[in-house]
Amino acid sequence: MKRTIFLAVCVFVAGQLFAQSDKDHRFKVVKNLEVFNTIYKHLDLLYVDTLDADEVVGTAINAMLSSLDPYTEYYPEENTSDLKEMFTGKFAGIGSLVRFNHKLKNVVIEEPYENMPAAEAGLRRGDIILSINDSSMAGKDVAYVSSRLRGDAGTTIKVKVKRPATGKTIQFKVTRRTVQNPPVPFYGMQGSETGYIQLNSFNENCSKDVRRAFIELKNQGMKSLVLDLRGNGGGSEMEAVRLVNMFVPKGKLVVSNRGKQKRANHDYLTTVEPLDSVMPLVVLVNGGSASSSEIVSGALQDLDRAVILGTRTYGKGLVQMPVDLPYNGLLKLTTNKYYIPSGRCIQAVNYNRGRGGKSEQIPDSLTNIFYTANGREVRDGGGITPDVVIRPDSLANITYYLSVLDTTEVMHDYILDYVNTHPKIAPAATFDLTDAEYEQFKQRVLASNFTYDRESEKYLKDLIKLAQFEGYYEDAKEEFENLKRKLNHNVEKDLDFNKEQIKQMLTADIVSDYYFQRGTIENSLRHDKQLKEAIRLLQTPDEYGKLLMPEKK
Repeated sequence: MKRTIFLAVCVFVAGQLFAQSDKDHRFKVVKNLEVFNTIYKHLDLLYVDTLDADEVVGTAINAMLSSLDPYTEYYPEENTSDLKEMFTGKFAGIGSLVRFNHKLKNVVIEEPYENMPAAEAGLRRGDIILSINDSSMAGKDVAYVSSRLRGDAGTTIKVKVKRPATGKTIQFKVTRRTVQNPPVPFYGMQGSETGYIQLNSFNENCSKDVRRAFIELKNQGMKSLVLDLRGNGGGSEMEAVRLVNMFVPKGKLVVSNRGKQKRANHDYLTTVEPLDSVMPLVVLVNGGSASSSEIVSGALQDLDRAVILGTRTYGKGLVQMPVDLPYNGLLKLTTNKYYIPSGRCIQAVNYNRGRGGKSEQIPDSLTNIFYTANGREVRDGGGITPDVVIRPDSLANITYYLSVLDTTEVMHDYILDYVNTHPKIAPAATFDLTDAEYEQFKQRVLASNFTYDRESEKYLKDLIKLAQFEGYYEDAKEEFENLKRKLNHNVEKDLDFNKEQIKQMLTADIVSDYYFQRGTIENSLRHDKQLKEAIRLLQTPDEYGKLLMPEKK
């Protein structure tokens, strides 16, 4: 009896505390909203300059949201199309990448998409965009030009360009239409028995594209599959569930959403019979694999359905939904964390931890152990750790400068000249630059006065400064001078040392002009060490099977 009374008292006191806590929270909300409203009224009435309400209040809203997580964002009416594009992967435009040419100080056409208005109208890589609808684009940046190329589907624009190959000025009429980068830009057989499917994003209906590719590859004799999710930043959660369902039996839990509102919590299970629940499967991931990519790779790992290979994923375990706002605005709001079948959440960063909205990377030492269906140990926090870690070759500094930062544009000009003098090339899967052609490119680079910052020289300078500060430099001066001579900036030597990597980049860019994105991917797979390891693993059934079983202790 006494125990019953004690419990009743505890419940009553707890109820009072919760009620008090809830009352305090409501009071704080009302108080702060009233203070904010009063401050703005005084600003509007008394501030020395006239206020732009959209700018001032918009800044306040964005400052408030920035104290939370980077995925909760406000979109006023004029920017809601950006959010819709993010969720659907669709926009209206001419269908081409553009880039800023450092030498010309102008935006140029970089890569027209296959079967899109720009390519169909005849625009080509290197075309210098002079004007759009008679409005000059001279000296404008990429964001400015891109915004003018986009517009409502069905509208026609005039694009005036100068073609470097001929020096002629040409005007094109291009009719905009809905553009959606193909979620599956390439799939094909890698050898006689292994299929390969690259999925770039989880756009609407992307699982149907993967399904079609899978069936076609299976009809070609596919016995095992590599699913490439590297660089896939995610998208639709439901598409991720449908993709997992292709390989996992009906009725299996794929992902659970949990948030503040219990009615919004949901468990997503597979709902139909799979296409194939036994075919050996390797999923490729890297640091750019996030969100829905992590749901797919994590669920397949937790269910021991696939071997995950590559490098650790991004670690986004949060779910967003769009919320309608007054005056046609939208709020992209983080409402849930998601948990994959083992029960783990792979969110890598704690946002809004303590006062001031500070974020903290979750250290590996604080992650928790969970178990896959077969009993393998896996951990939460910090993304999906692959079963097999294979790091790609790093990009050499000279390669990066040539392709991205070079103000002489020597690589860009070489590619244009090559394409203009070669009406056709070998198939994408086999095309490569010859050694003689690479030598021609090398001589162009040397003649262009191309320079770049060598990382080794930077580190040496920092080391010398540190040695001088600590008083060791004079004693080691001779060694430093010898090292400085050995690290002498020698572009020709670096072009020779990094020949194969630079050739691969040149080859990929040239191939895109003839075979578009699908050709570039097909060509580059020949040099992909992660793919090669995945294929080797799939061809070694015993090793593949052992990876899906717990380690014997």
